[in-house]
Amino acid sequence: MRLIADRTAVRVPATSANLGPGFDAFGLALALHDVVEVRAVTGASSVHVQGEGAGEVPDGEDHLVIRAIRAGLEYVGAPQAGLELRCTNAIPHGRGLGSSAAAVVAGLVAARALVSEPEALDDTSILGLATDFEGHPDNAAPALLGAATIAWIDHEGPRAVRLPVLEAISATVLVPQLRLSTSKARSTLPGHVPHRDAAANAGRSGLLTLALTQRPDLLLAATEDRLHQAYRASVMPESIALVERLRERGHAAVVSGAGPSVLVLHGVEGDGRDEIGAIAGPTWRSSRLAVGRGVEITG
Repeated sequence: MRLIADRTAVRVPATSANLGPGFDAFGLALALHDVVEVRAVTGASSVHVQGEGAGEVPDGEDHLVIRAIRAGLEYVGAPQAGLELRCTNAIPHGRGLGSSAAAVVAGLVAARALVSEPEALDDTSILGLATDFEGHPDNAAPALLGAATIAWIDHEGPRAVRLPVLEAISATVLVPQLRLSTSKARSTLPGHVPHRDAAANAGRSGLLTLALTQRPDLLLAATEDRLHQAYRASVMPESIALVERLRERGHAAVVSGAGPSVLVLHGVEGDGRDEIGAIAGPTWRSSRLAVGRGVEITG
């Protein structure tokens, strides 16, 4: 395997995992992006970041995008090189919007663009490598494939399918100042849950597939969760309280991924979406976003 290009550029979307009942399985790409420009160089690697994460993330080999590029090149047996990254980031860090999955997918797709046999890093391979980084594929899958995805792991490794989301569906993302690590959020979850709660979530997950693809009027019912959100209240009480207020007003609100951001799904005209910011209040940054496409090579 050879390196046949010395530069590329990748655009990768934010993602929201779980979508309420689809814990560790469902994900949604959002039209909010990081753009990564990669150049192979002689000498040491360097990273220049504008936007989210500037001045906070590593600026050398420890940067997550560089680590992912290295993993991709190693996977296909391609030679390594010094790397210069220029990152223009719009995805908030530590807010449950898939910033780490975006970085990993961006790096792996950049590696695919640099090598002589890109088919050796196909989507299945990239999903598997991304899951090695992330621990689960629920954010990596929509970052890679776009739209909504359902991901799972079987004896062959991580797998995902893409759902044809209705064009009418969009989202509002409410981002607080608070940051929260995924590991801290997951530490609140119990080892066992009541059978009735697991059964309820299984039914709502099936309904969510229908709501996203055919029946957006069912989004409120389809996003009800009993499996994980309430348990996270001890580490994100404001997020859980906001989800409850929004749902009481008829909005299909959920915790975005591990939180603390809140995602509201829309699909029906006249659903009162203009009042969401008022319900949240001024301490939440509100953004209206379309459903996003998967990662793209742009240069």
